[in-house]
Amino acid sequence: MSAESTPEPGTPGKPVTTGPRHRAAGPKRSKAVLVTVWTAAGVLVLGGTGAGYLYFKLNGNIKSVDIDQALGTDRPLDVDNGSQDILVLGSDTRSGSNKKLGGGVDDGSARSDTAMVVHVYEGHKRASVVSIPRDTLVERPECTDGDGKTHPAATAAMFNSAYTTGGAACAVKTVESMTGIRMDHYVEVDFAGFEKLINVLGGVDITTTKDIKDPDSHLDLKAGDHTLGGKQSLGLVRTRHGVGDGSDLGRIQLQQAFIKALLEQVKEVGLFSSPKKLYDLADTATHAVTTDSDLDSVKDLASFANGLKDISSKNMTMITMPVQYDPADPNRVLVDEKKSAQVWAALKADRTIPKSATKGTATGTAEGVVASS
Repeated sequence: MSAESTPEPGTPGKPVTTGPRHRAAGPKRSKAVLVTVWTAAGVLVLGGTGAGYLYFKLNGNIKSVDIDQALGTDRPLDVDNGSQDILVLGSDTRSGSNKKLGGGVDDGSARSDTAMVVHVYEGHKRASVVSIPRDTLVERPECTDGDGKTHPAATAAMFNSAYTTGGAACAVKTVESMTGIRMDHYVEVDFAGFEKLINVLGGVDITTTKDIKDPDSHLDLKAGDHTLGGKQSLGLVRTRHGVGDGSDLGRIQLQQAFIKALLEQVKEVGLFSSPKKLYDLADTATHAVTTDSDLDSVKDLASFANGLKDISSKNMTMITMPVQYDPADPNRVLVDEKKSAQVWAALKADRTIPKSATKGTATGTAEGVVASS
């Protein structure tokens, strides 16, 4: 499906369901896992498909950064307890084909518009996902970027400035400093890659329980059932002024609901009967991502994804890092240190995040705008 053939929204006014809308009966659905925010579906398809003839071309698509070399040894202890921690970023660079999607001026900079720490528990049967609000004021540590340039530490810096300042390495360094948890992997996807991937997948079915209208993200949806193509899906995960209190916290709620809908919907579409479908999906997915150097080949990505394929959305807990509104600036939030410590301590110990960790925090008010399972 091309961007020009983006599905139109469904007829509004249908009864609200209690989960992502399911399409008519078709091929068996896959129990996909959140390997990345938006690229999990495409990467998972590579595992076990025998796509050897694509290997070298697809390898050439993947961009990577050597996080280990950039950060050196000054990092949290690498705990070998069978769990994995992955930092997943959505980049809002305005360069290249992203300019018309993200808007704004191409000034050569980029920000981590979306950030999630994905913790995969021992046994790889369940996962916890912690979204980090981009507007959180944090202590950004001194960090060295991929080009070897050192950037000084900063106080009360917006979280997404870490990526703008020093790229992937600085973003990872900041997250590790905040959490005390070593990131085993890093995966990034940009606007253009996200839109193309959703289009190749054939769109995503969702049910909205309220009207959503946001001129800034070019989104106008009536309450009801919709099949969203790439452009509309991008608008949904980027909207903040059309839902809730207009903050980044409300946008995170939408992103999490969309991801669960996407994971429920990923299925084995023509893997063996349609080589072209497989190729298009694999080609789009590998073009879309930037990874750490340990995942910079089709073989490594496939092995990584195949080891996580048994995690379904029902076995995935998604929360927002505990924060409170900044009394000095309503457009910024502050880390709730006590409650955040509960979150990171639980993940470090490979335990379930306690419900008490998110009680009484500023979690946004968009929850329920998209029906979730």
